[in-house]
Amino acid sequence: MPIYEYECTDCGEVEEAVQKMTDPPLTRCKKCSGELRKLISHSAFHLKGGGWYSDAYSSPGGGSKTSGS
Repeated sequence: MPIYEYECTDCGEVEEAVQKMTDPPLTRCKKCSGELRKLISHSAFHLKGGGWYSDAYSSPGGGSKTSGS
């Protein structure tokens, strides 16, 4: 499940919530009951296993090998 971050517009408290994508967003701060707004945060992205990236793109030749005429 994704982790969402919310910031309180009153006290500035940032809280994280593990929610389903179909769950409604949080609206009230647990600390001061102020209004929350959803933050956009960076996510981790890892390429794992074989595939175009590890097999061709990152090779020292710089991509696919074609025979020149």
